[in-house]
Amino acid sequence: MSDARSAPLYCPYCGEEDLRPSEAGHGAWECHACARVFTVKFTGLLGAVVLR
Repeated sequence: MSDARSAPLYCPYCGEEDLRPSEAGHGAWECHACARVFTVKFTGLLGAVVLR
């Protein structure tokens, strides 16, 4: 497995792509379009696939 981190492609609030890493903490990103700071966190994988 790679140690590379993925970056968000767009802001989850406004959808713009003008994102930059924030100094607010690990995984924090700044959106310069709507002036929000948000974090991205990987929680984990499901234990089993849910079929409907």
